[in-house]
Amino acid sequence: MGKLEAAHIVWDWNGTLFHDNDAIIGATNAAFAELGLKPITLEQYRALYCVPVPKFYERLMGRLPTDAEWEVMDGTFHRYYAEHRVRCGLTEGAVELLAGWRSAGRSQSILSMYGHDDLVPLVRGFGIESHFIRVDGRTGPSGGSKAEHMVRHLAALAGVNPERTVVIGDAADDAVAALHVGARAVLYTGGSHSRGSLESAGVPVVDTLQEAVAEAERLAAA
Repeated sequence: MGKLEAAHIVWDWNGTLFHDNDAIIGATNAAFAELGLKPITLEQYRALYCVPVPKFYERLMGRLPTDAEWEVMDGTFHRYYAEHRVRCGLTEGAVELLAGWRSAGRSQSILSMYGHDDLVPLVRGFGIESHFIRVDGRTGPSGGSKAEHMVRHLAALAGVNPERTVVIGDAADDAVAALHVGARAVLYTGGSHSRGSLESAGVPVVDTLQEAVAEAERLAAA
């Protein structure tokens, strides 16, 4: 029982706990429009999305955006997203899963690449902040990998063992970040990546958050 009691989940936010696909696609297409690029579908986004984000734009443009283009696109993306996220909600079953994990005496936290000052009030607004021992959003420039942020996040969690930690996210980069700190990962297909791209990360891939939590429990107890 000791291993189970020590299990910890690091949740991703966008596309995992927060079902914001519509806002993400709309913001992406608004950013593309700034450079005269054609809009893309959710399926195209899931097939092509990667981090660092400029590489994603390279896949669509045939070249990396210039610094000036990146600044325009990034600014447009975040402005549009901030306006349209208000129509998005938590992923189905998330509230019950968070409460259940906590009531079992296990800990959980959020690490997101969404800006910290925007993330914290958003989490608080859904009434779920008390389920987490820590909520960290991105500090510094956008567009990079989560790996170094994960190092700082886990270092700030007293008593959390990376070997008993499972990262649940919707992007291959979540698995990269988990591996970087010696944690495990489970990837969820409801967000920004296609199943095929997630499976290439070499970690369990599931279709619901319920499955993700069950798999996290199994991995943390192994």
